[in-house]
Formats: sequence, C-alpha cells, structure tokens
Amino acid sequence: MPLIRMLKAVLKKVRLVIPVFRLDGFVGVDSPPTVRPTSREQALSFIKWIKHSARITASRVCVYFALLAGAFAPALLLAGDGSSDAVRPSNILIITADNLGYGDLQCYNSKSKIRTPNLDRFATQGARLTGFYTASPTCTVSRACLLTGRIPQRHGLTNQLGGVAGNYGVGLSHDEILIPQILKTAPTPYTTGCFGKWNIGFAQGSRPTERGFDEFIGHASGNLDYYFHNYRQKHDLYHGTDELHREGEYSTDIFADAAIDFMRRKSKTADPWFCYLPFNSPHFPTAGNKTRGEANVWQAPGWAFEACGYPPDESNPDKRYEAVVYSLDVAIGRVLSTLDQTGTADNTFVFFMSDNGAFRLNRKGLDVGSNEPLRHGGVTCWEGGLRVAAMARWPTRIKPGSVITQPFWSPDLLPACTKIADAALPTDVKFDGKDPLPILLNNAPSSHKSFYFEYRSHAALRMSDWKIVRDKQNRAWQLFNIADDPVEARDLATSHQNKAAELADDFARWQKSFQH
Repeated sequence: MPLIRMLKAVLKKVRLVIPVFRLDGFVGVDSPPTVRPTSREQALSFIKWIKHSARITASRVCVYFALLAGAFAPALLLAGDGSSDAVRPSNILIITADNLGYGDLQCYNSKSKIRTPNLDRFATQGARLTGFYTASPTCTVSRACLLTGRIPQRHGLTNQLGGVAGNYGVGLSHDEILIPQILKTAPTPYTTGCFGKWNIGFAQGSRPTERGFDEFIGHASGNLDYYFHNYRQKHDLYHGTDELHREGEYSTDIFADAAIDFMRRKSKTADPWFCYLPFNSPHFPTAGNKTRGEANVWQAPGWAFEACGYPPDESNPDKRYEAVVYSLDVAIGRVLSTLDQTGTADNTFVFFMSDNGAFRLNRKGLDVGSNEPLRHGGVTCWEGGLRVAAMARWPTRIKPGSVITQPFWSPDLLPACTKIADAALPTDVKFDGKDPLPILLNNAPSSHKSFYFEYRSHAALRMSDWKIVRDKQNRAWQLFNIADDPVEARDLATSHQNKAAELADDFARWQKSFQH
C-alpha cells in the first residue's frame, strides 16, 4: 500500500484523475476495465479508457505507464517492442501482385500446380476474400483507383499508359489525393514508402516522393525487364527521382529487400508506417524490352527453377511461369517474416491483392496464368478480369482462417487506411470507396449498393448477386446471377428482363453522377 499511495501522490502532481490500482483490477470513474490487463487488447483498451476518463495527453500516459511499469510489464510486452507500440496506430502494409490469376493460387483453385506456401499460410492467418474486385482490369488504372479511392471515371486516368512518353508523362492528375497524403494528416502522421511498380505517371510532380511517399525504389513503367530493369530502350529503375543501377539483380527481390529495410528501420521509431509494395511480378515478359535475338521468356532466379523441379533453361512457359510466381511467394514470405522479427506483426494491417486478373488473350507462351473458374481475364469486365485473389490479416481483429464472400473493391482501401490512422477524409472529394473494416472484422454486409466497371469497350455493373456485362457499347446487356453462376455461362437477360432493366438503370445512374 505505501507504493500505491506514493504513486497516487505523484500522479496528483501532474493533475491526473486516476484509478486506484489493485491486484484484481482498477477502481475509478466512467466504468474502467475490471480485469488486470494481461493481453495486448486489454492494454489498448485500458489506454483508451485512461485517455478518455482523465482527458490526458499521450505524454502523460507514458508517465503513468512508466510509474506502473512493473505491474504492467506483461501487457506492455504483448503490445509489441515497448510501450510506444501500444499507443501508436497500426502500421499498414499493402502488397499487390501484377496480373496474378484468381486460379493461380491453390487456396483459390485446388487444381493449380503452382506452389505458394507463404500466401497459403497468410490466408489461414487472416481472411481470404472471394468477392473482392479491382476497380479496373488493367495495371495503370487499377493502381490509380486503389491509391485515390475513386473509379476511373472520377479520377480521369481511364486507360493504360503506353510507351515511354505515356509512362513518363503526367498520368494521374495532380489534383487527386493519394493514400499517403491522407496518412500524413493523421493525428500521428505516418512515415510512408513505396517499393515497386508505379505506373501512374512519372513527370515532375507525378513521382511517388512528390505525392506523399517519403521513400521510393521502383520503376515508372507498366513492365520492365526483371534483370536489366529497362522499359523499351530506357533505363527504368529509380531511388526517389534518381536512376538506380542494380543490373543483374532480380526486380522482385530488389523491391522486397527495399520494403524489408524500410519496415526494419521505421519499426524502431515511435511513428506508424505505411508501406505500399506493388510488385511487378508475375507480369508477362515484353518483347519490346529485349535486345535483338534475346528470347522473350518468363524470368525467374535459378533457385526458383530448382525449387520447382525445373532446369534454369526450361522451355515450357507454364513451368517458367510457375517459377516466377514461386519466387514472388518467397519474397512475400520474407516481407511477412520481417513483421514477426520486428515484433510489429500484431500491430500491422496487411492487405494483399492482384491488380487485375491474368490475361487470357490467346498469346502463345504469354497468357498462361489461370483465372479458373472465372471467365476470361485482364482488360475485360468479365469476372476473370475484375474479381481478384485478395487476403487481409490484422491479428486479434480479423478472424484467422475466415472466408469472406461479401463483395467490395479496391477503392475501399483508402477509407480503410484513413480509418485505421484515425485520419479524416477530405470533404470536397467524391470517393467511391467505403470503409470495409466492418466486412473484414465482423463479416458485415457490404455497404455498396452496386459496383460500376468500364474499360474501353467493356462495361459491367454488379448489384447484389446480379451482374450485367457487355463487351461492346452497341451490344445488349447480358445478365448473370454471380452467386449461382460465377463462370458467367448462363445469360438470363431474356428470362429476367426486369432485373436486367434494373441494373441497366443503375448503370445509367452511375454515369449521370460523373457529370457533377
């Protein structure tokens, strides 16, 4: 008891309204926690209560916890590396794959021969999403939608950037606000890093470090050579805005290593961090990036071929693709292991998705990714182009091993990040994303009435279990019940004319909203 009286006397000096500490809990105002905190969740709950009831600052919470360090050491250790982890917002890690097929992963398609043990394990640690959509079926546009929380018809970047001029032009309007810029306005500002494929413009003012990211290692274009890092005839690897020459190193590993280094350094500080890791893998190889006479084949490290049971000079494109995806999975595994090693896994929201579906354009040796059982693939508005493999993990919040079928889409990640950071959304911007955390944490119903898609001549709209699709503007809508017919094989437009008309009217409603 003398120690308790001494603590109360000291805390009274800093004008704290405090609870009386005792072995079985707390006694105080406004219904404090009734059990001694022995877990990270209880520690966080106690901090929130003490800040509310006593109306004190974070610095005084630190004083309080310093004085009670002996009593609360177990709970504080469970919160992370130290007491600073308990009071700071969660870190955010968003990982994207490039053109990865919905059916490439065994956790989505048991027939797949591709081994991805790290992503399979990740799916058991959080939620596997079976109704998640990218807002556009092509690389450039999907990235713009993710980062802005807006669909193409609002942010204006409606087509893939082409050629050196396009990829190094303005791209996404400078008026658009990106996730890292919002996180910078949070009560506890985030440190931000981007490592990988940018692909939304690289002119002055368009580059990552000019749009809210503190650090960047990556490339400007939609695809680069995995080892020589060129796009067409232009060198295309950068550190910030300066060229970075690391020829001979595998690009997937360069980006994973950069993210790992960022997370290790920033996890030692008091500030939360946001890491955006858009891998260029497993994007198909591009003939325009090869020198004359060089084979245009899938590129993977020798160890990846060996692990898959193939020689480095394997000629079968399906097997070469398998090695590419396997090497991506290993890189993702190293990144996730870093969270464990730094003690930040429990306080980090991790989201993984493919930017769009695998391409199925009948190009020999290139279109080998699988979207099975979904129809078609990238650059189309069929399910294979839009519905993508996605997973989310947030320990103690997202139920491990859960499967979430509720539909939501990539623009929802911006409000999710905003909510996690306790930041505020700009009030003068029309966002198409809605907070998906109730879906992820509680499997709540989707808050979206419908989802609008349009890319070139393709268009679609999903409303509840129904979807209309057309691949040319002058063609009639086809209607599918996605719940009963995910492969979009049975057109019900004739037998369900009222339903088709209802969705077509909603498509028109969306279009009208773009005029304001």
